[in-house]
Amino acid sequence: MKTLVYLAHPRMDRSEINGPMYKAAAAIEGITCVDLYAEYPTFEIDVDREQARLTSHDAIVFLHPLYWYSVPALVKEWMDLVLEYGFAYGHEGHALDKKVMFNAVSCGATEAAYQPAGANGAHLRDLLAPIEKSADLCRMRFLAPFTIYAAGRAKDEGRDLSHLAAWAGLLRALRDDELDIDAARRALELNDIAATCVAPSEAV
Repeated sequence: MKTLVYLAHPRMDRSEINGPMYKAAAAIEGITCVDLYAEYPTFEIDVDREQARLTSHDAIVFLHPLYWYSVPALVKEWMDLVLEYGFAYGHEGHALDKKVMFNAVSCGATEAAYQPAGANGAHLRDLLAPIEKSADLCRMRFLAPFTIYAAGRAKDEGRDLSHLAAWAGLLRALRDDELDIDAARRALELNDIAATCVAPSEAV
C-alpha cells in the first residue's frame, strides 16, 4: 500500500518520541511523510493539495500526541476542511473508499490509566471514537491505534528503541501488504501486531 504519514505535533521542541518516529518513517523507502504544523503554521490548509495526497495513497496514518483525549487542533482543522462532502463522504463522495487509516499516538499517562477501571475510564481506542466514526463515514478501514504510554519516560526507561523498531516494522508491513488488516481492525491496539513485524536484525 502507498502509505502517507502525517506528523501533527505543535511543540516539536518538547517531543520525546514523535520526532524520532517521524524520522524513522521518513527513512523507509516508499513512505510519504508530511509535517502538518511545519507545512501549515497559520492553519491555512491547501485543500486541493491534501485531497490529491489522499487520493494518491492507500493508507493514511496520523502521528501525534494525545491532546485532551483527542488529536491536536490542526488535525481537526484538516479533517473539517479536507474531508468534504462529495469528496470523502455522501452519495458521490467515494474518494477514500476502503483506504486504511489509523492513529499512532503518544500518551503522557501510563497504560493503566487507559483502562475502563483506570484514571481515564476507557481504552484509548474508545477515546478515539470520533476519529473512528469519521473514518467509517468516509468508508475507510479504521485500524486500532499504535500507542506508546508514559512517552516522556520512554527513553529513560529504555522503551523507545523497541517502539521505534515496531513502528518501522508496522509501516513496512503496511507498505508491502503484509499486515493482517482484519486483525488490525478488531484489535484494541496495534502494538502486539506491530511487534510481530520487527525484523530479527532490528529486535531490541
